[in-house]
Amino acid sequence: MTDKNQPEIELLLNGESYRADARCDRSWGTRVHWKRRLLICVLMIETCFVLPKFAHGQFLSVFDSIFSSIQNDIGSSLSQINQIMQQTQKLYQTTLAPLAALNQARGFVANSINSFRGQMNQIFNTSFTSAVTPGPQQFENILHSRLSSNIPALQTSFLSNYGSVPPVNAASPQDRVMMDVDDALGQENLKTTLIADQGADVILLTANQMENQVAVSTPGSNPFLTAQAQVANLRCQAFMQKMLAAELRQEAGRVAHDNVLVKRRTDATGGINSLITGALTAR
Repeated sequence: MTDKNQPEIELLLNGESYRADARCDRSWGTRVHWKRRLLICVLMIETCFVLPKFAHGQFLSVFDSIFSSIQNDIGSSLSQINQIMQQTQKLYQTTLAPLAALNQARGFVANSINSFRGQMNQIFNTSFTSAVTPGPQQFENILHSRLSSNIPALQTSFLSNYGSVPPVNAASPQDRVMMDVDDALGQENLKTTLIADQGADVILLTANQMENQVAVSTPGSNPFLTAQAQVANLRCQAFMQKMLAAELRQEAGRVAHDNVLVKRRTDATGGINSLITGALTAR
């Protein structure tokens, strides 16, 4: 009865039907499954025991090679480079830039600054005001302000002290023109002096800074200080050229003004000669 209730498994073997018991088939599948699990576990255990030892030995050998290369090859080269650098530094300290000579030069610069800078600043900042009345005093203070921003105030004070050009009917056209020219040249040169004085203050400040740098300079900084001094010298030359140009304009205006006076005397002499000739002819 039990055999009848159990299902039978029918298989095909070479085209013919084959009947097998289901219990035998299940037991066979279970044994195969456990064998596979056992094989996988054995392989995993062997892998865990073999691989770390191999990798550890390989990494140690690589590090040993790197350390030996650093200590033997690179280390010897670095020691030679260090010796060369020490010899070069010793050459600089004893021959090219000895410390005693540097300290002596720095002391000389410091003594020069302490001895002459105060006196030079006193000369540059000495006041030369000498006007007495209020108008000229104001004009003189503006001239000695050393600020180019006071140029509009300088022009106003100049007109109030020297007067403006007379009206049309108050003077001859030639006289008015010459007055205007002379006033223009005078104001131009006075404005140039304000700009030049302000530029001179900048140059003096730069010179003081350079002296301070020289007092604490190190070997190798001489080319940079020399280049800075050359730039300051060029700037000073530019201010001097501007002042010379203003002086030349003033002198040229004075020569032209004198020439105008000669021309006017010539015209006046010609007119007088014409009057004399006419008077003698009428007789």
